[in-house]
Amino acid sequence: MALAVKSFEDKVALVTGGSSGIGLALAKGLAAQGAQVWILARRKEALAATQKEIGAACRTVVADVSDWQQVQKAVGQVIREAGIPDIVINSAGVTRPGYVQELDVEVFRQMMAINYMGTVHVVKAALPGMMERGSGHIINISSVAGFLGAFGYSAYGASKYAVRGFSDVLRGELRPHGIRVSVVFPPDTDTPQLAEEKQFQPPETKLINALAKMLSADVVAEIILRDVRRKKYLILPGEAKFWYHLSRLLGNGWYLLADWLVRDARRKAGIK
Repeated sequence: MALAVKSFEDKVALVTGGSSGIGLALAKGLAAQGAQVWILARRKEALAATQKEIGAACRTVVADVSDWQQVQKAVGQVIREAGIPDIVINSAGVTRPGYVQELDVEVFRQMMAINYMGTVHVVKAALPGMMERGSGHIINISSVAGFLGAFGYSAYGASKYAVRGFSDVLRGELRPHGIRVSVVFPPDTDTPQLAEEKQFQPPETKLINALAKMLSADVVAEIILRDVRRKKYLILPGEAKFWYHLSRLLGNGWYLLADWLVRDARRKAGIK
């Protein structure tokens, strides 16, 4: 990752889901740019390995973001030991693609509990101190599936749309308090999670996604940190920018294009 000069010198950054994928790349980038990084994740062993990899600039705390009590306790520890976070990045997330009729209802609950409520929990826990201080920056990781109805991602997409809606409201409500908000819409990113989810993707999804250019987690993290420095609200790495602006340009016509992509994929897959 190409790094800027110490852009986040002496800032306290809290990153959820920072033991792998985009969260890990962001934690490493922040530490390299001078921040004191705290990583919040569920897996103690993975956190220990991450802390060893990043070094002295990194501390860790174990918590499940879907559990409000655990999050309150973990964020409280960060505040006691390091101070109120200057930067909060909500990167913890899970996904499980599949046809809507085949996904168990519990999958929908899990997506909302971790991807959406996990974001709400961390923001709610960190916000009182940030508001009292009158500064801070909250970065919520949504997805391209958070503004497009991605075929095969009914459970995941709904949770990421919720993150987008939450961020839109936060942006307006927190601006008068000196707190900035950004929402990120990463495209397909080369992470362990993407490798895991591919086995569950419907054939149509695999064929449609094959058209996209996949980015590395390091590249996505570099773009995010660059745009955070630029104080951007919407952060659209790689092809996400093209799809976002195309969908807005087409309006309701977007659905015609989406339907054509699905029909073409079903034809190629031999699905009637």
